Amino acid sequence: MQFTCEKSNLSLGLNVASRTVAQKSALTALEGILCRAEMGALRFTGFNMETAITYTVEAENVEDGSCILPARLFSDIVRRLPEGPVTVVVDDNYKVSIRAGYAAFQISAESAEDYPELPDVGEGRGIRLPQNALKELISGTIFAVSDNQSRPVHTGVKFEVEPDSVSAIAVDGFRLARRRYSVKNGLDRKTSFVVPAQGLREVEKILQDSEEEMSFLPGQKHILFEIGGATLVCRLLEGEFLDWRKVVPVGSPIRLTANIADLTASIERVGLIVSEKYKSPVRCLFTDQEVRFKANTAIGAAEDKCAIAGDGKELEIGFNGSYLTDALRATPGEEVTLELSNGISPMVLSPVEKDKYDYSYMILPVRLRNA
Repeated sequence: MQFTCEKSNLSLGLNVASRTVAQKSALTALEGILCRAEMGALRFTGFNMETAITYTVEAENVEDGSCILPARLFSDIVRRLPEGPVTVVVDDNYKVSIRAGYAAFQISAESAEDYPELPDVGEGRGIRLPQNALKELISGTIFAVSDNQSRPVHTGVKFEVEPDSVSAIAVDGFRLARRRYSVKNGLDRKTSFVVPAQGLREVEKILQDSEEEMSFLPGQKHILFEIGGATLVCRLLEGEFLDWRKVVPVGSPIRLTANIADLTASIERVGLIVSEKYKSPVRCLFTDQEVRFKANTAIGAAEDKCAIAGDGKELEIGFNGSYLTDALRATPGEEVTLELSNGISPMVLSPVEKDKYDYSYMILPVRLRNA
């Protein structure tokens, strides 16, 4: 096996694929990175038995072959090599020669036969979306994923594919996040599945803020993402996901409009005296054209206010401040609609420009003590 590759391309492939290399495993092969050289290209694969990433880069002087390279050592060597072409030769005894400029290294590799087979998703035509669309679906919901392993299905994001749209939904028992992307050319299928948050975070890192298309293909137990030169395979979560349509309130009697940036800044200021050690809800009093925020902890007290459009009818309600700011940071546009019913019902954030955005963020209130 032999190849020559520009250091920048080599580093890119290693950096992406190494994200899913197992740190410690009973199967030592998984602590390495699988390298395949064939047809004028290199394919690097990292696999931790949950998620696999393969990244393809161009190469020259390729002699077909494969081996398992020590992931950390090989990456460290490549990172410190001088800029320019890097030549790697692997002999029949898996002795690896690495040369770039005046630098030369000799290390050992392992046989690719020891590397486990990647999950087989099956055949079919993938669902195509712009990369920035999927990235917004993920970033706009993944913060609300549960970390409670008693309900594993809620540790992922549910995707609902309709002929005209793709929606993403996440819940954690205290809040719900939903984003929807309308497909211009239409999709020829209808399906739903739940992808683990861990896999989606890797997908999000690979996705670019561009209109360039990517595709994903859900199978029976796994899903395949193809993004540029990268492919990612991860398992799907099984179980009954919360029926979000039945829990998100509709027809709330109080509907207010606020500037997202101003609202976020006010809540963040009040939240400065709230911490993991000194917890306290943010007390919200919605009045006519204004909302007042207060918080009290052992550290001290803080208050602020923000202008809103509409009459809050003196409704007082408490929320986890970080849940509010998480939702507001994920909310697109400049303004948001706040939908409220009473002091013990959830608040829903929905778009002002419904022809431009489609989302809903629901936050459950925290019961307030008497002032």
